[in-house]
Amino acid sequence: MFKLIPLNLPAYPLKLTRNQEKVFVFDILRKKNLILTPEEWVRQHWIHYLHQHKKYPKSLMKTEGGLQLNSLQKRSDLLIYNSTGVKILLAEFKAPHVKITQNTFQQIANYNSIHKIPLLLVSNGLEHHYCRIDFEKESFEFIEELPNYIE
Repeated sequence: MFKLIPLNLPAYPLKLTRNQEKVFVFDILRKKNLILTPEEWVRQHWIHYLHQHKKYPKSLMKTEGGLQLNSLQKRSDLLIYNSTGVKILLAEFKAPHVKITQNTFQQIANYNSIHKIPLLLVSNGLEHHYCRIDFEKESFEFIEELPNYIE
């Protein structure tokens, strides 16, 4: 098992269990235990943060949504919808030891070429980047903070 390092996010009382040599974390969205990996550690903290601090409803969050990119089947880490079912946020998470690079931004940009979502989040739990996409102007801007959920 990896060392549970503190992230650059508020601490949450994640429900961890051990079964033989494996550690599991309870996913509040899928309502089941998942093997705890460094990337899952980051994802679960973000889910709690987005729900508790930014007021995004859990019912509008979807983890590991499938998408077809060229001829490859891919999965986005987290999608968030508004109450009418429109995708409003796409997140890509990496393990804390993985540096956020141009390749990371290219990955989420590739996924977003399919999804067409106006708000992007990239994080390894220590470093966070937020981006707003303007599809009409075909431009983007990095923003300081994610907006709170607005109904």
